[in-house]
Amino acid sequence: MTSPFTLGRLRLAVQLLMLFLTVWGSQVVGYYAADKLSGTLPALSCAYDKQNGAYCMLIPLQHQLHHRVGEAIVATQQISLQILLPLLFTVLTFLAFFVVLNKAFCGWVCPLGTVQELMFRLGRRLGLPTRRLEPGQTSKARPVKWLLLITLVLALPLLAGLGLTPAATGDAWCQVCPSRIATTLLTADTEQAAIKSGSTLEFALGAVANTLFGFTLIGALALRQPFCRICPLLAWNALFQKIGLLRLVKQPNEKCGKCRVCSEACPMDIEAISREHGAKAFTEDCTLCGRCTEYCPEDGVIALKLGPIPLFRSSRAYYKQRVQGEKPNGERRPVKFHVKPAKPHD
Repeated sequence: MTSPFTLGRLRLAVQLLMLFLTVWGSQVVGYYAADKLSGTLPALSCAYDKQNGAYCMLIPLQHQLHHRVGEAIVATQQISLQILLPLLFTVLTFLAFFVVLNKAFCGWVCPLGTVQELMFRLGRRLGLPTRRLEPGQTSKARPVKWLLLITLVLALPLLAGLGLTPAATGDAWCQVCPSRIATTLLTADTEQAAIKSGSTLEFALGAVANTLFGFTLIGALALRQPFCRICPLLAWNALFQKIGLLRLVKQPNEKCGKCRVCSEACPMDIEAISREHGAKAFTEDCTLCGRCTEYCPEDGVIALKLGPIPLFRSSRAYYKQRVQGEKPNGERRPVKFHVKPAKPHD
């Protein structure tokens, strides 16, 4: 008899709750109250969703660069406290959330991350084959999120404010973000999925957005978290991951690097988890989902901690229980039915 509690079930419950709050939250607390909850959540919760309970910090960050920093530089030819103060408050509000939960916003809160996990579960129900990225492929995909952060989130909005690029690039990332389409479609709003034809640039950005959205949904049927691997918000969160109180900690163990179960369980295919220990075990791609902790077969090797307080530790007993229902790679184990043998007739 297995225990009903697993860290994975707890995370799924949190994900579903946060999916509800971030997509339909204002229907519960009201639009104005939802607007006050947060304008800088460290997760891809979209402001284009008119029923949301919060939105991600990439939106105000682009807005400040476009309408304040860039335009103010043009107007005054100097950077003053008045120009940078709104941008500073945007980052500080983000940090107020981030310092506590670190990148768990990616693994536990982000609505697009939850949608991808649900699509992967659907793929398993449909019996589709699973795919994973090899270490070389993972390392090639890793720089993409930094490129998107630098160009679409930071550079283009600033250049739009300086008047060097079209106004449509003022929120360049939002124009192509698949979360914008995913979360608005969940509220039955199809406007954001429509491709604008006002200009060639708007049409191109809309085409890219729909392509990324399709890639995310279809890819997630077979590959775990396909979009998270190139998400610029994960890159932004990685910049501050060392200051977060919530973190994964791995102790050295002589068996590490042999079973590789923790790497197989990782939805981001991080190979370093099975080989390294300490900070080196968790690369910038880690979303703090905690699956490596659940699927480590050794007692106390990997722990999820909030500061010095351990919240969950790996254990062999828990591992044996966990693999009865789900394999490390996310595939469901078939349910075994025990049929009692028929009694012989007299």
